[in-house]
Amino acid sequence: MQKGYKMEVKENFDKSEIIRPDESVKFKGFAETSLKKGIHLLEFVGLLIITIATMFAGYDAVATMFENRVVHLGDLLLLFLYLEVLAMVAIYIDSGKLPVRLPMYIAIVALARYLILEMKDLTEWQMIAVAVTITLITLSTLILRYGTMKYPYPDNQNRRKPKQNNQK
Repeated sequence: MQKGYKMEVKENFDKSEIIRPDESVKFKGFAETSLKKGIHLLEFVGLLIITIATMFAGYDAVATMFENRVVHLGDLLLLFLYLEVLAMVAIYIDSGKLPVRLPMYIAIVALARYLILEMKDLTEWQMIAVAVTITLITLSTLILRYGTMKYPYPDNQNRRKPKQNNQK
């Protein structure tokens, strides 16, 4: 080991020396707006497909319940999952953001449904693994909830940017 070695910190540097600039790459004019509109269109089409598929799946589940003339707890949990997916799509359309907690709620309900329906076929260790997974997701959700309550986002990060009118 060398004694007295001191690391030199360069405080003044050229911007050309920066490998990863702080500013993101911007497209100019028409290309930028076209790209953004294309991405938003694909996003909307994807959300529309998810919504339609969820509605068809919900209709199929309800039709099966009517056909069998019986409703089980697993059927109700499945309908609840479909409603949560629709709520997640609606929140995403309204706010443009997807709260992490919503998929976590869906995962908890899906695992509970799996545990209820497959309990006869699961070993003790598999049941414990599913229960521990549900518990871990629940604790993660509580930690996220606490974090957002204790350290909320600034107002400007919680909302979509308002659309600007180009009218003068």
